[in-house]
Amino acid sequence: MSLMSMTHYDRFNARFGAVNDVLNAVNVLNWDARTMMPAQASATRSEQVGTLTELARDIIVSTQSRELTAAAAEETAHLPETAAERRAVLQAQQAIDFHTRVPGELVKARAAQHSVANDAWIAARKANDFAVFAPHLAEMLRLSKLYADAIGWEEHPYDALVGLYEPGETAASLSTLFGALRAGLKPIYDAAIARPAPRSDFLFRAVPPELQRKFAARMSEAFTFDNQRGRLDISVHPFEVSFTRNDVRLTTRYRETYMPMALFGTLHETGHGLYEQNIDPRYTRSVLATDLIGLYAVGGTSFGAHESQSRLWENHVGRSRGFWQRHMADLQADIPEHYDDVTAEEFYRGVTRVSAGLTRVESDEMSYDFHIMLRVELEQAMLDGSLAVADVPGAWNAAIKRDLGLDVPDDLQGCLQDIHWSVGYLGSFPTYTIGNITAAQLMDTARTTAPEVIGATEAGNYAPLAGWLRDNIWRHGRCFSRDELLTQVTGRPLEIAPYLAYLTARYNQEEN
Repeated sequence: MSLMSMTHYDRFNARFGAVNDVLNAVNVLNWDARTMMPAQASATRSEQVGTLTELARDIIVSTQSRELTAAAAEETAHLPETAAERRAVLQAQQAIDFHTRVPGELVKARAAQHSVANDAWIAARKANDFAVFAPHLAEMLRLSKLYADAIGWEEHPYDALVGLYEPGETAASLSTLFGALRAGLKPIYDAAIARPAPRSDFLFRAVPPELQRKFAARMSEAFTFDNQRGRLDISVHPFEVSFTRNDVRLTTRYRETYMPMALFGTLHETGHGLYEQNIDPRYTRSVLATDLIGLYAVGGTSFGAHESQSRLWENHVGRSRGFWQRHMADLQADIPEHYDDVTAEEFYRGVTRVSAGLTRVESDEMSYDFHIMLRVELEQAMLDGSLAVADVPGAWNAAIKRDLGLDVPDDLQGCLQDIHWSVGYLGSFPTYTIGNITAAQLMDTARTTAPEVIGATEAGNYAPLAGWLRDNIWRHGRCFSRDELLTQVTGRPLEIAPYLAYLTARYNQEEN
């Protein structure tokens, strides 16, 4: 396209395409830092990430970007409010306003601290000592408070931070949501955990990582993940990151004596990856595949919406009875001689057993949200000053005892288990539970409006479900909010009833 033939919107789109390019470069650097970067490279890597993040911010607030955005707004004003072009312009306007309020040096400082703190977190895990990480968490907390103040908040500094990941949510709205959820979950959980535990010894058999990877990768591909536009690697903590829809990276981790860690970690990240791979190609290198406020190249509309896809594929599909009926033979073929004495029904019961555990990413569905709610509680307390960083281990251990009745033996199995605080994701934890609720609401609607999709899924054909999600969720990128998508698809915004019904059906029946 020649410059003479470009519209104002075309020029606007190209300008913000450059922002997407810069942020994808940041994603590449962060992926490398968390997978294969040499340990001594963290200091210079943090500077690189900080410089590029500041550059992206500077492009957004530049005079040229402001002028192009204003011209594009005028040119697209006649379009419907829901048109992609108008949504892109609106998001650019909001980002310009946001980053005008937040100092560029603070953005750079937070981005640089991510790499340093993440390196310290890894070292603290190796030493099994929270004290190694504590000063870096304190600095991340200090920067996050400054960030919240710059963004602006009225009732709680947490409001500013959670809004980065799940726009519209606040400390107050989460208190209401979590209060209702806790009340609904507790009796289901108590009844489930009171039942005799099913057989699960086979889950802890030693399996070479290469065999674990073979089966996990097979299932990821069966879920329609495109390995020509993605790959699976190893990291300390599983994650997904994309460098546009054409290059989507998944990671998992392996414990030789607990195969489900790698399997369900892979299925979880596959759900994220499917979202990114199926954004409308028109949105590649555009505002609608970029979080301009969070300065992150991502196509998902919110962290909660993204998490709904990972939890949907991990739990509603991967932990279903139908999945194991269809794929037990594949497991036995890929990991020979390890599970020949185990039936599909026994495996299903084993991976859906309710057993309170210390680790969030390995916890059963019934206790998972208790893990999330306690983290949100601690984050809010750290931000409002009612909890000192030095007291985090004790507060964590007390909350685990209160909610799950467990004693935490050390920091590694306690407050050092999650990567989120080390990379500055204060405010992101609520999105996991929001993802659980959203996933159940979507699957409830699919059963009602597209029963053939559910039938195909139960028969081991996952393409129809992927297609249904692509048409209703994935392809829209960041064009619509979470609740707009939910209302379009299900007829209502977020609600907990389908989630509680799903958990009741799975975990509170004698036949499991």
